[in-house]
Amino acid sequence: MIDARQLAPLTIAKFMLKWLLLAGTVGILSGSASALFLTSLDWVTETQIQHPWLLWLLPAGGALVSFLYLKIGKESGRGNNLIIEQIHSGNGAVPLRMAPLVLFGTLMTHLFGGSAGREGTAVQMGGSLSEWVGKLIKLQPIDRKIILMCGISSGFGAVFGTPLAGTIFGLEVLAIGIISYEALLPCFIASYVGHLITTAWGVKHIHYSIGVVPALEWLLLAKIVAASVLFGLAALLFTQLTRWLKRQFSRRIPSPVLKSAVGGFIIIALVYAIGTRDYLGLGIPLIQQSFQETVSPLVFLLKTFFTAVTLGTGFQGGEVTPLFVIGSTLGSALAGLLAVPVPLLAAIGFVSVFSGAAKTPIACFIMGIELFGSEGAVYLFIGCVIAFLCSGRIGIYEAQKPG
Repeated sequence: MIDARQLAPLTIAKFMLKWLLLAGTVGILSGSASALFLTSLDWVTETQIQHPWLLWLLPAGGALVSFLYLKIGKESGRGNNLIIEQIHSGNGAVPLRMAPLVLFGTLMTHLFGGSAGREGTAVQMGGSLSEWVGKLIKLQPIDRKIILMCGISSGFGAVFGTPLAGTIFGLEVLAIGIISYEALLPCFIASYVGHLITTAWGVKHIHYSIGVVPALEWLLLAKIVAASVLFGLAALLFTQLTRWLKRQFSRRIPSPVLKSAVGGFIIIALVYAIGTRDYLGLGIPLIQQSFQETVSPLVFLLKTFFTAVTLGTGFQGGEVTPLFVIGSTLGSALAGLLAVPVPLLAAIGFVSVFSGAAKTPIACFIMGIELFGSEGAVYLFIGCVIAFLCSGRIGIYEAQKPG
């Protein structure tokens, strides 16, 4: 008779080999898709800068994308929330057409000047490709749940160049305050392979310097705590404003096509009203500026409003990079008021506002270490946790379950 203790190592080895193959496949597909997306995104962003008149096509571009989603997108229009719901319930499907649709839709948003991010696109491509792999080999329901989590992790880790944060994000984003550990190894494999594949395709990620980190002392700690409360409130403002605008536009303009066209005209009006295009697109130059000098407190408010209008009227794209902009520019503005080193508070705001909005404080803390180094780990952790606690009970992902 075989001792059960002798079977345990064999079972673990089979599990590891199985998910090395499955999660590795997801990482290869997701990493390649992210490389294509990031390369294309660089091109459309540069094209938009070189040809400012493209902004006038934003209403038509938004209407076209909404029309495609209306006619052929079906459930794809629910984006990240659809993937999270399928992990929880498993009663439906994540269609493969989500990947090309969200890729095309996000590129159109950025080509014509909408204010949006990129994480949503990478996560949706990873989720739809992982679902496709699962259907090919006819995975059982529990394994389908894990492979969808791998899709989230690989997309996130690949698009930001943060494989450890991607691993935890796929585990943490499903429910507020709860981390599901059953997929820890598969998500790590998928995220790290996705990151390696994206890098192998020649994609380079932008890096920011946190500068010299001052020693821990009580006055500095009190200032960071106070700033972190404001980071949480900024996340709450973004979440509530975006959700409110989505409800208002949907109620007043039932047609998704017309709603996106109206949103495009509003963005054009905002650009000419304030006289700058700084708040269009990802907003990477604003992040770079925030790490170098103190910026106006109005910057984070304007980026919040531009992004909320863009996403609230049905344009495709993610929320995370605009949240990075909001956090880093708010941190930069507060640094001048609190007499804290600008790069330090910009870095804390960078991850803390995202932590509050996405309800993923551990993933954001790890992202901070991957991006800025471990020297400021204590400050980054304080920022992420306090912003999470001060940002309300709901986040940017409506399908997240309360813990």
